[in-house]
Amino acid sequence: MRPVAEQVITLTDKACVELLDEEYADLARHVVGKLARKRPSPLLSGRAATWAGGIVWALGQVNFAFDRESKPHVTHDELAGTFGLSKPTLSNKAKQVRDTLKMSWATPEFLRADVIDSSSMVWFIEIDGFILDARSLPVEIQAQAFAKGIIPYIPALGRDGTAAVLERHGPPPDA
Repeated sequence: MRPVAEQVITLTDKACVELLDEEYADLARHVVGKLARKRPSPLLSGRAATWAGGIVWALGQVNFAFDRESKPHVTHDELAGTFGLSKPTLSNKAKQVRDTLKMSWATPEFLRADVIDSSSMVWFIEIDGFILDARSLPVEIQAQAFAKGIIPYIPALGRDGTAAVLERHGPPPDA
């Protein structure tokens, strides 16, 4: 799998650097790794360029890269041109990527930091049948939700504060 994954990563890195940014390249590497670990890996069927284009297209969709107001922004035509593939081909492969990995606007592992911070969907949690925004809850509940993997970080501590706590104390015990 390694040579196939490396070939796809080379293409996603190049496209992300040219059209988007390093954060997209990091996310694309994460997606390639997840697809490579599937058994059987879907990366074994099809061309590397099609997979690379579909991965970047899928990430662009869930991170709003095709929205003109988004920074960074890319058009469907630019992305298709970079990979030398048609928009329908990339759109179809992106759907396969999203479906395979259950990728959406509400799955933080596939989202840019700025999208996570501004998206309400990421922060909604259910407590006793009520849907609440975790950012407005007491820090103890935020910590429990983080420990269970429900939210990407503890909002009261911020991204950097959560990382610092993890660095000092390790991951929290399951609550």
